[in-house]
Amino acid sequence: MGHAIDIEALCAQKGLRITEQRRVIARVISDSADHPDVETLHARASAIDSGISIATVYRTVRLFEEAGILDRHDFGDGRSRYEAAPEAHHDHLIDVETGRVIEFVDPELEALQKVIAERLGFRLVDHRMELYGVALDRKD
Repeated sequence: MGHAIDIEALCAQKGLRITEQRRVIARVISDSADHPDVETLHARASAIDSGISIATVYRTVRLFEEAGILDRHDFGDGRSRYEAAPEAHHDHLIDVETGRVIEFVDPELEALQKVIAERLGFRLVDHRMELYGVALDRKD
């Protein structure tokens, strides 16, 4: 599910100065179909521009995250993973054995979450759902 979201355009929209290195990192994230962590982003970005340090990647993802351009996910393996903030909301199912992340959208689930929030006296403004599982057909 590559949502080739134009991170550069979002930066311009939000008035973030886009340096050459930030542009490379933005492009790497936009082009990533997976949910890369900082080490992976650094490896991909420094293959394009060897001058990009891991510190630069850390600073850039933090900046993008604060601007709402990136979503950070902590899938319980101690590593933060990043993806372009999706325009359409989706939830995640994480295969705990392989670390694979499956994105899904379920309209009934979305509606139910609103209902639950209202029942508790709230208007839902945002949420994040992560399911953790093991494949049913995996042979030991």
